[in-house]
Amino acid sequence: MSFFKKLKESISSKTEAVTNKFKEGLAKTRNAFVEKVEDLILRRKKIDEEFYEELEEILIGADVGVNTVMELIDDLRAEVRKQKIEDAAELKPILSEKLVKLLKGDENNSLRVSDNGLTVYLFVGVNGVGKTTTIGKLAHRFKQQGKKVLLAAGDTFRAGAIEQLEVWGQRVGVDVIKQQAGSDPAAVMFDAVQAAKTRGVDILLCDTAGRLQNKVNLMEELNKIYRVISREVPDAPHEVLLVLDATTGQNALSQAKLFGDKTGLTGLVLTKLDGTAKGGIVVAIRQEMNIPVKLVGLGEKMDDLEPFDSEQFVHALFAGLITEETVEEETQA
Repeated sequence: MSFFKKLKESISSKTEAVTNKFKEGLAKTRNAFVEKVEDLILRRKKIDEEFYEELEEILIGADVGVNTVMELIDDLRAEVRKQKIEDAAELKPILSEKLVKLLKGDENNSLRVSDNGLTVYLFVGVNGVGKTTTIGKLAHRFKQQGKKVLLAAGDTFRAGAIEQLEVWGQRVGVDVIKQQAGSDPAAVMFDAVQAAKTRGVDILLCDTAGRLQNKVNLMEELNKIYRVISREVPDAPHEVLLVLDATTGQNALSQAKLFGDKTGLTGLVLTKLDGTAKGGIVVAIRQEMNIPVKLVGLGEKMDDLEPFDSEQFVHALFAGLITEETVEEETQA
């Protein structure tokens, strides 16, 4: 059975609503990336050096990342030699399959949950990437699952950050633990953990600063928060999630490297994928950081935050090709 057909069957067992969210959320990347690949294959029937060079440019343009692109092209060359492929069209399923492999990695990308009571998630990332919105959407998601959720307003430095989290708390129907603006974020976390324990909360979602106005190093501040949480809840935080704005492309990758070295990241959240043609950044980050992408933001609505699914991602990118090939196969049969 062809790769595209297998992928289609794998997706058919997943809910249509989620499949549609991925398709709609990745429309810009699909238009910029897959349509260019399609055009290249139509124009150049033959696989030669110029074909590889153009494919390289398309992949780099979608922000797949130079190192990853080089590896991918080398892999494709090897497959072409091994399978003695001459027709460029035959590369489509091979390229798709390799992208799924690159995105999957070995780790489980589902969110870790505590075995005994309270689960604590710490959110880090620079200002403006959609951290607070992500926390609000995730609180909504957990609440829909019947969980008792609490929010901690640990970004005490950015003007309006506490109020923004409170607005989300009201929308979702979840309490927010806060102190005054400018107060010690670690003290807010201490209060939040105590409140979560007292109230029998299932999930505590903690916001943190993206930048500090004083001279204190942000990473030191985050480590202090980390220590306070783990002292109060020994196996916490269960996730340290770096929120990245997909529309910033390679800049998101450099942020991931900056935070990744210092804060014990366990997963990534990519927001605003629906607003960018550079969705290939998911592949670049996944490869270069070797940290799983756990959640993706695929739109503006409250329920547009989804667990990352590499098959849904590639299926959404290659949706047009998959339909074409499946129809062709059925016609031949």
